[in-house]
Amino acid sequence: MMLTACKKTALPIALALAACLLAPVPSALAGGSVTGGVSSAQAPAPNARPASRKALATWFGPGFYGRRTACGQLLSPAVLGLANRTLPCGTLVNVSYRGRHLVLPVIDRGPYANGADWDLTLEAARALGMTDTARIAARIVGSARNTPTLGQPPAVPILASTGGISAG
Repeated sequence: MMLTACKKTALPIALALAACLLAPVPSALAGGSVTGGVSSAQAPAPNARPASRKALATWFGPGFYGRRTACGQLLSPAVLGLANRTLPCGTLVNVSYRGRHLVLPVIDRGPYANGADWDLTLEAARALGMTDTARIAARIVGSARNTPTLGQPPAVPILASTGGISAG
């Protein structure tokens, strides 16, 4: 806690307390961590799970195959990912629908229609059993490095997923 820096001070107790309360809160840029505006000193215990939030989700895919997403991935039928308007590329989101769960990376921006909060790739929607717009539970669980192969299944060769030519 911040009081350790203020323990041995010559200031009167009221001034010492005020100095402690006005001390800067650690930020992610200074090596601390910030979770929803709460400093790491006030963050919940590591095994406390953030609550899932119900949200409207749609899916996208076939008309966009062969194009790059906003995060740089080449969209193909095999890509597992989702789009969100505000989360950084690579954010990992645990998505639940009718008892099925997937952890998906944010690979694109959107959705921009139907008032939805999430836009899943067709393969992600299929894996969850979604056939239409649906209400899903979503919870941010971490982040991954955003690379051109993020969301690609492991069996897809890197050259093929980035549009390169294989040597044989």
